[in-house]
Parts: sequence; C-alpha cells; structure tokens
Amino acid sequence: MRFLGHVIRFIVSALVLMVVSWIVPGFSVGGFVSALLLAIVIAVLAWIIESIFGRQITPFGRGIVGFLTSALVIWLSQFIVTGVHASIIGAILAALVVGIVDLFIPVSPFDRKDSRHKSTH
Repeated sequence: MRFLGHVIRFIVSALVLMVVSWIVPGFSVGGFVSALLLAIVIAVLAWIIESIFGRQITPFGRGIVGFLTSALVIWLSQFIVTGVHASIIGAILAALVVGIVDLFIPVSPFDRKDSRHKSTH
C-alpha cells in the first residue's frame, strides 16, 4: 500500500505542476509525462539536498530558504527533464504557487516526519 501511496502522490504532483504551468508565466510543462518526470526529479533533488544540508534547507522546509531552494530545484529541473522550461522568475513564481498548494494539499513524495507528532514516554 505504501508504494501505491507514492504513485498517487507523484500523479497528484504532476497534475499540480501542469496546473501551475497554465497559471505561471515563464514556467511551462510539455505534457503529463514531462510533468510526471519533473515531479520525480524534484523529489530526487529534494532528497539529495535534504541528505546533504538537512531538513531546513529542503524545498519542503518552511521559510525563505526552503522557498528559494524550491525555486532553484524547479529551475535546475528544466535541464534534466525535456519539455520543461522555467525562467528564473517563472521558477520563483512556480515555487510560490506550489508552496501555496502544498499548504492545502501536501504532495510531498516522501513521508514527512514531524517531531510534534512523536510521542514522548
């Protein structure tokens, strides 16, 4: 069931990225396959960044550093995934829209472990 959950999250992420590409000028995704590959690349880059620098600097981290890291990851992803174009401003606006959507519909492909939910015995 865990695998299916990841697949669903990637599909939802791809759909969100497609909607964002329609809304944000300077950010475009060629189609669903490109959006799905973009979601996977963003997740992998975020995992690598989190492994190196820690949770606060990842695209899933909150605050200005997480926001700027998210914009950088979106911008860098265009060089990995064909059919994706992002200007610097487009990547910043896309990161803003994705961040707002993520507040209401968390689409992180990895489980978020929040210390507030850990029980202390």
